[in-house]
Amino acid sequence: MLKTANKKFIPLAAAIALVLGTGSAMAGSGYATDSLKEVVMSGAGECWNSVDGPQMPPVEKCGDSVAPKEEQAAATDGDDDRDGVLNSEDRCPNTEAGATVDSDGCQIVENLTINLVVDEFDFDSAVLKPEMKAALEDLAERIKESPGHEKLTIIGHTDSTGPAAYNQKLSERRAEAAAEYLRSLGIDEIATEGRGESEPIADNSTREGRAKNRRIEIHTH
Repeated sequence: MLKTANKKFIPLAAAIALVLGTGSAMAGSGYATDSLKEVVMSGAGECWNSVDGPQMPPVEKCGDSVAPKEEQAAATDGDDDRDGVLNSEDRCPNTEAGATVDSDGCQIVENLTINLVVDEFDFDSAVLKPEMKAALEDLAERIKESPGHEKLTIIGHTDSTGPAAYNQKLSERRAEAAAEYLRSLGIDEIATEGRGESEPIADNSTREGRAKNRRIEIHTH
């Protein structure tokens, strides 16, 4: 009876040894795995450790913490064109290096600043002049030809002549005038804001500096 009992457990011991050996041979695994590369569990629901096996990545069902799904996806998915959008979500997978892209990985038009120096707004006016309209028309054409999905924010600025509260309202009117013209050209997703005289880029004590500060900035995103 004793010999029979020993023979009965030999296959089980051999099977366990085989499983452990398989797990330790698996690259990147510190737990025993079966032929389907699944971690072997004991009857008590515990993971089998492989003997002298290398460290393995965290396994959730073995009680190890796992990386967030975004990190796992980044590790296995990749971003070949390095635009910040994973390959599996990138609708424009070959954008050129350094390009500004939308959430789908498609290149969008870069930010534009229109300095109203040559053909500036008239005093106390938000009426667009011909050169301003030409610049906006050029932007509209570039957006229409772009593969990306542009959303615009138009920001109006003034020089420091006059009360700050009045300049704030004037900057808002100028931004809205540019937005209305772009909408008439078929560009719809536009937000506007005015920053008055608060963000000068030149010296307001000179005529030339004040002219540079009367500007519109158009940000794409």
